[in-house]
Amino acid sequence: MQPLEKRVQSLKGDVDTAYEQLAIDAKAEQLEALDAELAVPEIWNNPADAQAKSKQQAALASMVEPWRTLRAQVADIEELMSLGDDSLLAEFEGQIAAMENELAERKKELLFSGPYDDHNAIVRLSAGVGGTDAQDFAEMLERMYLRWAERAGMSVTQHERSAGEEAGIKTSVLEVTGPYAFGKLRSENGVHRLVRLSPFNSDNLRQTSFALVEVLPQIDTPDEVVIDDKDLKIDVYRAGGHGGQSVNTTDSAVRVTHMPTNIVVAIQNERSQLQNKETAMKILRSKLAQLQLEQHAESVADLRAGESANWGSQIRNYVLHPYTLVKDTRTKYEEKDPQAVLDGKLDGFMTSYLEANIG
Repeated sequence: MQPLEKRVQSLKGDVDTAYEQLAIDAKAEQLEALDAELAVPEIWNNPADAQAKSKQQAALASMVEPWRTLRAQVADIEELMSLGDDSLLAEFEGQIAAMENELAERKKELLFSGPYDDHNAIVRLSAGVGGTDAQDFAEMLERMYLRWAERAGMSVTQHERSAGEEAGIKTSVLEVTGPYAFGKLRSENGVHRLVRLSPFNSDNLRQTSFALVEVLPQIDTPDEVVIDDKDLKIDVYRAGGHGGQSVNTTDSAVRVTHMPTNIVVAIQNERSQLQNKETAMKILRSKLAQLQLEQHAESVADLRAGESANWGSQIRNYVLHPYTLVKDTRTKYEEKDPQAVLDGKLDGFMTSYLEANIG
């Protein structure tokens, strides 16, 4: 067998292996089903559902189509080479090299080995110890993830945001939509710590503050995480957030409590009680899915009470004074330019975490 033929056979084997590991055929079937649903005009009678399915379709297509194209290119080059036209060897060489380079880039997707890594993500930020500094830090992290999502070509929807009295935010809930959003962002789950000279005290003293980042897989279909209705306590109350007159004069805010685990999700940002309930249930399913992963539970019924992320799991230090460094406490990966990190340069942290936790 000629060297070029060996390279093509190797390419074919690697692409087939990746196809199986990434369940591309199963994703392609899901994509075809969504294509068929979205082709029916009546689906737009429920715009929210149609938009959610349209987002899901785009995410699946971005996972499936590149692998389909690469597999087809390998098959084409294999067929052309079988014709034995030596005058095309130089052209074959260039095409094979291009496919090898693309495969090397695409094989990074094999790091996404978790059961929900191909899902979208829900990111919940909470200010911790440190007063106004902590609330400011939580807002810095919110901006960091928005910048990262923009760089990564992902879209972000904000479901909840509570501003601090002086500066920053108390909490923020973001829905991040894009290929392998949860797989990429799950490295961020835990406590983040900031050390800097505080801009909020007159003495400009060094201040340490904390923020909690919870990263949850977005569960779009209720059958992925089955919740028994009798385990839920649902309260409605007067919304006090932004919005028009109807928001402030109706009991539109919803608080959902999953009694076996004591997980509480409260949403008031949407315009109606129904929308708030749907969003709260989506986040609750996501929290329960994450808890199942952490507790290795077979089902929701097997879960023990506990939070999805806790204040004991410090994962990353952001030091702005007396030196500058951002360091992950789990992988020891570090960046010496904190401003670049806070501007969304997170891929190094994400990749090192995935490589350390693959399998």
